[in-house]
Amino acid sequence: MREFQYEQFYDEIGRVNGWDFSKVKCRSEDVKWDFYGEVRKRCEGKEILLDIGTGGGENVLKIASCLLLVVGIDLSSGMLEKAQANLRSTNVRNVRLFQMSSKSIQFPDGFFDIISCCHAPFDSIEVAKVLKKKGVFLTQQVSEADKTNLKKAFGRGQSFHKKDGELKEKYAQELKKAGFSTVRTFEYDAIEYYQRPEDLIFLLTHTPIIPNFGQDKRDFEILHQFIENNQTEKGIRTNSKRFMIVAEK
Repeated sequence: MREFQYEQFYDEIGRVNGWDFSKVKCRSEDVKWDFYGEVRKRCEGKEILLDIGTGGGENVLKIASCLLLVVGIDLSSGMLEKAQANLRSTNVRNVRLFQMSSKSIQFPDGFFDIISCCHAPFDSIEVAKVLKKKGVFLTQQVSEADKTNLKKAFGRGQSFHKKDGELKEKYAQELKKAGFSTVRTFEYDAIEYYQRPEDLIFLLTHTPIIPNFGQDKRDFEILHQFIENNQTEKGIRTNSKRFMIVAEK
C-alpha cells in the first residue's frame, strides 16, 4: 500500500477499534519482553514521556501512573479520536494527546526524559532533538520475517521481499548518526497460536500484514487452506518476529 492508503487504513481502524487487540485469543511462546513493561522500568514518577504513534492510547494509559506527564502523538485523526475517547473513560489526568507527525515534533528541544515508539515510524533526528541529554529512546518494530508462513501463503505481505534485519540495522545506524551515545538492539522470533479462525481474520483486517486483505474473494480461499495447513492442537500457528532498540543520548 502506498503512504496515503496506509493513512486512510489507520484512520478507519482507529475510529472503530484503536489499537486494542485484547479480545483476540492468541497464545505466544518465546516472547522475550513486553515493550511498555520495558518503558515502565525506566520510569520513577518524575519523567515526561513522549509516545510516538500512540494509536488508541491503550498502552500509555496503563503506565501513566508511573510518570509525571505523558504526551502521545499520532498522525491519524481516527486513532486520536479513539485515544481521546479512551482517555475520557478513565481517571487519568496526566496524559495529553496531539495529532502530529513524527517527522516534525513540535515540542521544545530537550523536553522529554523518555521517548517510546511501538510499531510506528520515527525520525532519529527529531527524536534526538526533543530528548534530554542522558535521556532514553525505546522502540519496538515488526521485523521483515514476521508472519512468514502467512505471507508465503498469500504471495504478498508487509516487507515480504525485504531482507530480514534490514530495518533494524537502518534504524540503529540512523540513531548513531543522530548523536546517540549508546544504541543496543534486541530481537525475538516467537511462535503464535491463534485460537479461532475469527481471531486470525481480525488480525488480518485490522493490520497491514496482508495489504488489502479480503478485497479479493480468493483471499478467504487462501486463508482457509492456510488454516488447514497450520492448525495444531494449540491453535493456528504462525510467528511474531520483533526487534527492539534502546538508545541513550
